[in-house]
Amino acid sequence: MRIRVQPFTVHKRFALTISRGTTAQSTNLWVTVIQDELEGWGEASPFAADQQPQTSERILADLQRAMPLLEQFSPLDQQAIEQVLRKAEIGSAARAALDVAMHDWLGKRVGLPLWQLWGLDCSRIVPTSVTIGINTPEAARARVRDWLDFAAPKTLKVKLGNPAGIEADRAMLLAIREEAPSQPISVDANGGWSLADAVKMCDWLAEQQVTYVEQPLAKGQEADLSELNQQSPLPLFVDESCWTSHDIVRLADRVQGINIKLMKCGGLTEARRMVHTAQACGLQIMFGCYSDSSLANTALAQLSPLADRLDLDSQLNLVDDPFAGATLQDGRVMPNDRPGLGVQRHAANA
Repeated sequence: MRIRVQPFTVHKRFALTISRGTTAQSTNLWVTVIQDELEGWGEASPFAADQQPQTSERILADLQRAMPLLEQFSPLDQQAIEQVLRKAEIGSAARAALDVAMHDWLGKRVGLPLWQLWGLDCSRIVPTSVTIGINTPEAARARVRDWLDFAAPKTLKVKLGNPAGIEADRAMLLAIREEAPSQPISVDANGGWSLADAVKMCDWLAEQQVTYVEQPLAKGQEADLSELNQQSPLPLFVDESCWTSHDIVRLADRVQGINIKLMKCGGLTEARRMVHTAQACGLQIMFGCYSDSSLANTALAQLSPLADRLDLDSQLNLVDDPFAGATLQDGRVMPNDRPGLGVQRHAANA
């Protein structure tokens, strides 16, 4: 198996601000695995969800370390490859790109899209949210109007955890609710609240008819989730606190849902494990993304019939996405019928 890595930079239509900072562009890695003159594609995007950010440079270094380790294998050797990469301590984003590429290769090899290979029903895919980042109330109103005009979303996800405090969060949320009175709204604090503020905000957000709250407390405060869960009238989801299937069982008694992201968990193989583990624990399942292009988000769209909530909107916010795959249909990110991921290069980038 040969592996090719190519960086590419994408730019956001709307810069996104969360509790940890602002991003306007991202340099991602396009990974190709080649076997028997057949190519499989995957993507790695940088992210910072803990104390050791996976930067573009770190991901590239991980991929360069992984390449000589995998020369002897075929994309059919996924179990053995997973063990090799874990032993070599290859980061999760690099593993995700390789895992997705091998799945794409396999789907192309058998001539089926992955969702069909797994026997899934795409009519079960729920609408994706689109994300409103931290901003002033006036700018948040404008961002909502932009999204409504551009994508006609069925549901909104609002980033809170403003460093200025919960009063700033409340002012922005009220402005968004006035601008979009009929759209369901969820909230993601990205760990930006203290326990005391989270208790106050969950009560207040329930009064504003918010549907659920994601990552109210910072990673490392998982013990406090028990107390918050006892007091919160809203369902709690975790993102930064939940990376792989190993995290789910210890969190199952204090949250109602988990957010699965390819870059955190290490690919479709682990994402499927997380789905089954969460189902066994009675938790809701959400799929999310970072600054991913259509390549990575189309990969997760293959599993989307298994998700209760979707936040696969990053590709919609790119002005220069080099790939085309899953498409937005009535607010839903829908995979196509082409083999594997069904992803192609845009003609201008081919």
